[in-house]
Amino acid sequence: MTAPDWTTLPDLANRAQGGAVVAANDEFFAARENLVLPGPAQARPDFGHKGKEYDGWETRRRREPGEDWAVVRLGTPGVVAGVVVDTAFFLGNYPPQASVQAVAVEGHPSVEELVAADWQPLLPRVDLAGGTANAFAVEPGPRVTHVRLTIHPDGGVARFRVHGTAVPDPRFLDAGPFDLAALENGGRVTAVSNAFYGSPHQLIGRGDAANMGGGWENARRRGGGNDWVDVQLACEGVVTLAELDTSWFLGNAPGEAALTGRTADGAQVQLLPRTRLQPDTRHRFLLEDAPGVVAVRLDVFPDGGMARLRLWGRATEAGRGELQRALDDAGRNA
Repeated sequence: MTAPDWTTLPDLANRAQGGAVVAANDEFFAARENLVLPGPAQARPDFGHKGKEYDGWETRRRREPGEDWAVVRLGTPGVVAGVVVDTAFFLGNYPPQASVQAVAVEGHPSVEELVAADWQPLLPRVDLAGGTANAFAVEPGPRVTHVRLTIHPDGGVARFRVHGTAVPDPRFLDAGPFDLAALENGGRVTAVSNAFYGSPHQLIGRGDAANMGGGWENARRRGGGNDWVDVQLACEGVVTLAELDTSWFLGNAPGEAALTGRTADGAQVQLLPRTRLQPDTRHRFLLEDAPGVVAVRLDVFPDGGMARLRLWGRATEAGRGELQRALDDAGRNA
């Protein structure tokens, strides 16, 4: 991940990150909610009262002109860099084309308000292939809160991924200390030594890990050195409390860990010295007299899995200005 493209950015629509499918005009054969489930679609061999069952969203065969659609609320508002329309296991019943629209509606709009909103094109009408993760980059645009997947004219889609960069509203972060590393606040993983078993994005995801597969886990290290993750913080901030959570990792937790911060001028500062960890434990460490940093590196020794990394603190004055500028810049692109 040292030179990531848009497909390595977080999935802003992911159910595990708070995304949800709030409306669809039709879901006769398979439920709309499947579109944003975290894992890949699975084959379902069974038949039900309505026919073959699919792990995805599937509409009935259209007998009149038009198209079908589903509206997704992003778990984290942000700027979209690309979308994946995954038609896994849909072969004779996938939509031949799709398009995507987006809108920014703050607060908690009703379905009726969303349907009537001023939707803007995000991805023009494109051709799809069946049984394929169809990936499309999009031009950077404004900050959006909802996206609408439109299929032409009907059919089934297994998963819908919306990759991009989170742009939080800084007013919600002013209320008190917040997790400077969290995806939903604008934190992001910028590099990782190894992610064989689990995505490092899960490390800074929403909520607690439901199982060992919900965190970051590297392969067993057979040589020297150690594994690590670099996290760009939501903004420059002072970290006062670090949580290193090894929940669910029993025979594969790291033996030790350390945290190193990077200041705005590139200096490296020790936040947490190399410290012993326990398996299946939420470790909490108070960090005293820490300076403002823009990024943090988590080193685990020599390897092993981590469920969550939380870096609680407050934005510096410069960091707060950075958050506001990001929000203003995203608005100006509208």
